[in-house]
Amino acid sequence: MAAVEKRVLARVAAVVLAGGQGSRMGGADKGLLAYQGRPLIEWALAALAPQVGEIVISANRNLDIYAAYGHRVLPDPLPDFPGPLAGVLAALEGVNADWLVVVPCDTPHLPADLVLRLLGAAQLESVPLAVAADEARVHHSCFIVRTDQRENLAAFLARGERAVRHWQAGMSSTTVRFDAAGFANFNQPDDLRS
Repeated sequence: MAAVEKRVLARVAAVVLAGGQGSRMGGADKGLLAYQGRPLIEWALAALAPQVGEIVISANRNLDIYAAYGHRVLPDPLPDFPGPLAGVLAALEGVNADWLVVVPCDTPHLPADLVLRLLGAAQLESVPLAVAADEARVHHSCFIVRTDQRENLAAFLARGERAVRHWQAGMSSTTVRFDAAGFANFNQPDDLRS
């Protein structure tokens, strides 16, 4: 990686969202479920580590286990598992970076160029948000957002809103096309057996 790219990516932080209730996984903490011999959280951390200056983990259970990975763990600032945007807000308030990359813990095959391509598209279009997509759909839970959007998100959540796509719809944004394989999402126990 070129020195210029390294300097740019040093101003980018990432959050791995592992704070959900895991209701479709029988209440299990999804980030700690094993896939091909490793917890899902490890796949996300390994994919992001060479791409950003800092990684934080959004979690509401098993905080000590997540902290053992050597990254700050940020619980939701709002009660009762209000959804992934609460974890995004905690990260926006907790990192010292210009941009925040957001990924869920249950997407183990993230692209190696995810951050560079999302950041490049957002900067090229002069927008505060770039969202990953493939030829079939938009992956609203994989995106990069400028950290100056924290108040925007706090106000959205204060109105009782929770949907990621609705928050994103209120911002100028662009989408970046990737291969669908990078966003295989594990929501059911059978998915872990692939």
